[in-house]
Amino acid sequence: MSPRMRRIAISVAAVSMSVTLAGCGMLDATGSSDEASPAKGDDISVGLLLPEKANTRYEQFDYPFFKKKVEALTDNKGKVEYANAEADADKQASQMQRMIDSKVDVIVLDAVDAHAIAESVTKAKEAGIPVIAYDRLAEGPIDAYISFDNELVGEVQGRSLLESFGGDLSITDKVVMMNGSSTDPNAKQFKAGALSELKGKVTIAKSFDTKDWDPKNAEKNMAEAIGEIGAEKIKGVYSANDGMAGGIVKALRAAGVTDLPPITGQDAEIAAVQRIVTGEQYMSVYKSYPTEAENAAEMAVARVQGRDIQFDALTRDRVDSPTEQDIPAQLVPVVALTQENIQDTVIADGFYDVSDICTAEFKSACEKLDLK
Repeated sequence: MSPRMRRIAISVAAVSMSVTLAGCGMLDATGSSDEASPAKGDDISVGLLLPEKANTRYEQFDYPFFKKKVEALTDNKGKVEYANAEADADKQASQMQRMIDSKVDVIVLDAVDAHAIAESVTKAKEAGIPVIAYDRLAEGPIDAYISFDNELVGEVQGRSLLESFGGDLSITDKVVMMNGSSTDPNAKQFKAGALSELKGKVTIAKSFDTKDWDPKNAEKNMAEAIGEIGAEKIKGVYSANDGMAGGIVKALRAAGVTDLPPITGQDAEIAAVQRIVTGEQYMSVYKSYPTEAENAAEMAVARVQGRDIQFDALTRDRVDSPTEQDIPAQLVPVVALTQENIQDTVIADGFYDVSDICTAEFKSACEKLDLK
């Protein structure tokens, strides 16, 4: 078993262990072995800082599932103080300072700028407030980290793009890479994972780091790539997420392209799933945001209540940031989403209903895929 597969297996084992132990009454509010002297009771305050709204996942999944789980774990006595920075690092620093000043018990942080927020993380630590990095690995003295295996995400994207070419693959094939924001450490990991699959097999004709992950910036970048390379010479497009994939499609359509090249994505946004149904986008990476959000809530509550057994079961992995080593972590597995497995993934998991995907505009395309 490779190191990466071992890491994934450990991650899955951690989640399974948490569920199993909880089911046996070993980790819940009445059965923890360290229950005798918890640091806090159920009336805790949890700060949740999310980075932006351009990606619909944060408002649609992360926040509501996180809030609901905190309430469930604390008999509805725990409160979530929520703030969204709307892609503004300075605004997020101010939001975090307000949470420190209001003395929340724990902060769960999805950083706009992982480096810039380090000073705020240090301030929280000095105030005795643990910080759990969520989805993006913030710098500074964080207590734990939960995210998906980001290099694996990039590998899945890169491998899927190559698979989309079938047997028709050559080192001269030109691919455009639309990476995420340079301030997001996840983007660097997605890129590294994708390059591990693409390098030496195709030509990276143009590569962009897309400011703020903004679809409009991706559209502009893609228009530039089309102008330099020529639309007909672009074999495929690596897009790090679905929002940017939408901008890429717009640029290609504006250039008069009717037969779109394969385009990757990530996040399984509803618009992206619909593009996959029609063939405008080849794939996305399906990540269970409810699982990530709920496990983050469990980690936060366990940490602030001093339930070390549960916290350790949820953080069996280890990661390093530029400032910290051996950070307790949980890395959640991912799935490549294509036309072939829409029914077995986002629909089967209750992520979307068929009616959400197969609106009037997409009804005929859905029927061809036998989505029901």
